[in-house]
Amino acid sequence: MRMNPLASDLDHILTATRDEWEDLRGERIFITGATGFFGCWLLETFAWVNRRLNLGATATILSRNPEALWLKVPHLRGEPIQPVVGDIRNFAFPTGVFSHVIHAAAESGSDLNARDPKQMLDSIVGGTSRCLEFASQANTRKFLFVSSGAVNGKQPPEIDKIGEDHSGGPDPLDPASAYAEGKRIGELLCVLAARDSSLQPKIARCFAFVGPYMKLNAHFAIGNFIRDHLAGAGIRVQGDGTAVRSYMYASDLMIWLWTILFRAESCQAYNVGSEEAISIADLAREVASISCDAQDLRNKGGGLRVEIARKPVAGVPAARYVPSTQRIRKELGLTYSVLLRDAIERTISWNRVANAQELQSK
Repeated sequence: MRMNPLASDLDHILTATRDEWEDLRGERIFITGATGFFGCWLLETFAWVNRRLNLGATATILSRNPEALWLKVPHLRGEPIQPVVGDIRNFAFPTGVFSHVIHAAAESGSDLNARDPKQMLDSIVGGTSRCLEFASQANTRKFLFVSSGAVNGKQPPEIDKIGEDHSGGPDPLDPASAYAEGKRIGELLCVLAARDSSLQPKIARCFAFVGPYMKLNAHFAIGNFIRDHLAGAGIRVQGDGTAVRSYMYASDLMIWLWTILFRAESCQAYNVGSEEAISIADLAREVASISCDAQDLRNKGGGLRVEIARKPVAGVPAARYVPSTQRIRKELGLTYSVLLRDAIERTISWNRVANAQELQSK
């Protein structure tokens, strides 16, 4: 049996959350979005902790294509994880009581938002409504809605780190706002559902992340840069490189999401992300500076070439997407422990291992 390359990360998550998991002992949890970046990590952590703490918990996961999931996480076959096939908007409800529900399903791809914003909006709003209806029938106590920092709309350039109390929002007249507006409506649906039931909705406003299982060919700059690094190619920045982002590593993300589910205040939004801000140009240089030698990931010398497509326009402020995490630090005592360079190195290393294992299996 192969050693899980995420073992050290999973042990770190377990150590940081050990006391929280009694909430799930002997219970059943329902998870949507299981084949995505968040979903794979949720299943990895569930299986790891469930086995080591002998929780006796079971997970039911909604998927349109369970076989696609098992291709990603074949080592989780045999764990108490039961897929059910269905679409998030109209899936048939599994029978029985589910104490916890995590609704993490939402297509965040910019291509769908551009191609069919109505479908994007319908998927998020209809899917959230369906999940809340299911939670009501299943006598669910705690419901985690994975929302997005996009609900704030464009972050004003004068705001260094945006908090949960920001009163702005996306432009409702712009079709590109479908994803963000869907998440805003989803948050409202959660609050409305709690008014007439004992359901405790927890809302996680997620920003930007990096780690194993993330797509390297989607619209995420950091994934594209890591893809180019793995190929040994030059790294190309599509814009002018001035946009500012921050990236949380997946193990910290999991610590925060599980803690929010188990312990956060109901009907309260919590920003989830790193405050370690970096421009996209500097991010590209950071990725490029990491050694291409798999045996020496911490060598800061050498590096790949970085090409920036456009020059910055004078007088135009840089776009920002950086959260304030003051609320979650104060109320739940959470911090992040993996800094950006280490997060990038771990992601590169995992992809090298995963690629090697795939070649060996062929």
